[in-house]
Amino acid sequence: MKSSEEETTGNQTSVTMFVIVGFSHQKDMKVIFFLLFLSIYIITVLGNLIILLVISMDPVLHTPMYFFLRNLSFLEICYTSVTLPRMLVSLLSGDTSISFAGCAAQMYFFMFFGATECYLLVAMAYDRYRAICNPLHYTDIMNKKVCIQLAASSWICGNLLALGHTTFVFSLPFCGSNTINHFFCEIQPVLMLICGDTYWNEIQIILGGVFVILMPFVLILVSYGLIISSILKIKSVKGRYKAFSTCFSHITVVTLFYGSCMFTYIRPKSSYSLDVDKIFALFYSVVIPILNPVIYSLRNREVKGALFKSFYTALACRQVLLWTE
Repeated sequence: MKSSEEETTGNQTSVTMFVIVGFSHQKDMKVIFFLLFLSIYIITVLGNLIILLVISMDPVLHTPMYFFLRNLSFLEICYTSVTLPRMLVSLLSGDTSISFAGCAAQMYFFMFFGATECYLLVAMAYDRYRAICNPLHYTDIMNKKVCIQLAASSWICGNLLALGHTTFVFSLPFCGSNTINHFFCEIQPVLMLICGDTYWNEIQIILGGVFVILMPFVLILVSYGLIISSILKIKSVKGRYKAFSTCFSHITVVTLFYGSCMFTYIRPKSSYSLDVDKIFALFYSVVIPILNPVIYSLRNREVKGALFKSFYTALACRQVLLWTE
């Protein structure tokens, strides 16, 4: 009798459903993992939502830098929502299965949001370059139209890359095992379930990594090379500190995100270790999205000011409502 997850065609068994191992083998830790990831998800969504609302409500923050930060915060909410809710359901119910279409959709959206973030971080670096290296012409260069074009290009390029990778992977035949040794449908462990030679798929992943991770990272390095050169020409120490402080949050996010992504995607198959990859995947898909609101709010005076202003406004409104009752 055939398993409900497999169908036989001729002498070959094709997979119609996958089993995601995740952290199911650590049964004693299930409750702890559930509470931990639930807390992380709630804090990530709330933190990025607060950044979104504060930037939208405060006219002082209606500048190119915060326009891109608003895009990033929305992106982080979507990015985390691709993996964590599904993982929480699995931990709670014990059901680790996912349909063929569901796995393809998860891979597509994860790659879509991940690639978009890579390109968006380049747009943010370009914005900082223009602000520091061309301050007199900054508002003319980084006008609303240019900002929208840069953000839209990031989303479109992310979509095209994800669509190409996902279509290529899921058009190939799957056979034998249907168990994915990961906590979501990540491309490398899914590739291991494909029948036959996956050499060209691995080449495609490396090339994709070059165009999505390595090249954007090089562009960011070039931008910051020019930025540092301009900062060093500023005579006052206070001026240099002020210029550099506007870049610190972005540099921190770039270092964390690109560092973990490079280790995961730009290396040959022979060096893959799924247990190690799981840890790095947790870092860039779960930890970094929760850190972004903290990094941008604690290191940014304008965001902190807007947060306090919003808090006191809400408090004042509450007092008025209490007095009118």
